[in-house]
Amino acid sequence: MQHFIENEPMLHELSKLFAVPGLTFEQGSGGLLRAVVNTPASQGELMLQGAHITMWKPTEQQPVLWLSQKSHFEKGKPIRGGVPICFPWFGPNAKDATLPAHGFARLVEWKMVGAHANEDGSIVLRLETSIDPFAVSFQIEFGRELKMTLTTQLSANAKSGQSFEDALHTYLAVSDVRCISIAGLEETAYVDKVDQALLKDASGIPIRFTGETDRVYVGTQADCCLRDEGMRRIIRVAKSGSSSTVVWNPWTDKSKRMADFGDDEWPTMVCIETANVGMNLIELLPGESHSTTSIISVEPLV
Repeated sequence: MQHFIENEPMLHELSKLFAVPGLTFEQGSGGLLRAVVNTPASQGELMLQGAHITMWKPTEQQPVLWLSQKSHFEKGKPIRGGVPICFPWFGPNAKDATLPAHGFARLVEWKMVGAHANEDGSIVLRLETSIDPFAVSFQIEFGRELKMTLTTQLSANAKSGQSFEDALHTYLAVSDVRCISIAGLEETAYVDKVDQALLKDASGIPIRFTGETDRVYVGTQADCCLRDEGMRRIIRVAKSGSSSTVVWNPWTDKSKRMADFGDDEWPTMVCIETANVGMNLIELLPGESHSTTSIISVEPLV
């Protein structure tokens, strides 16, 4: 696979190959290459390392994605915030703790393979990479909605079936996590990773935050609606091809233990992750594929 490098000829080549009005390519922080979308519908940014979306803002809206001011922007290091891709495992590797948390997908350089504009003003980008034994593609539509589809295919020549976990680890910007609520998971059981990974019964009420929260909601295809009175908006996270939803906020102590997360940043973010993890991992037979889609939209709070 061809890898992009940080130099002017490569930026020129990208601009020539994907000449779409409203789409430009730049060398960003740490020398990482990024695609920049600026149209009447929205603004957005995507790093080629990790196929990592770092910004999306519908026109006349506040930014929807959260990005830490302490994030690393270095080759081979994950970016804190935006939408990291977790693949082919979630969290620490179950067999080898020396392997990178959340897998390789967010650390490797992806190849840009397509870009086009739609009639509604949105711009669609397509990227690909290979993570043995899988071929992986990621399609992103930047518009009034942010639509992301991660597709994983197992080669027809594979000798046996393979399993994997995936997650679109979406960080959302909020006014104050202590004052928001998330509806949609009231009737769903969850694994509470803050409490010994116990499987807990559905709460019957919307999620509110009073401390560190790290939950994997299992067997759910439900949309989530984040109600934020401070920003006067509702963020909806819809999905398909996903049977897990992860909800996370590190709160005070864990924030201080993370070098790429500001000590005082935790009130301004929450993660609602479209995923297939744990008991909901995906199993593919040779030649099969699976797509995980997340659609984020914003509406005013009235």
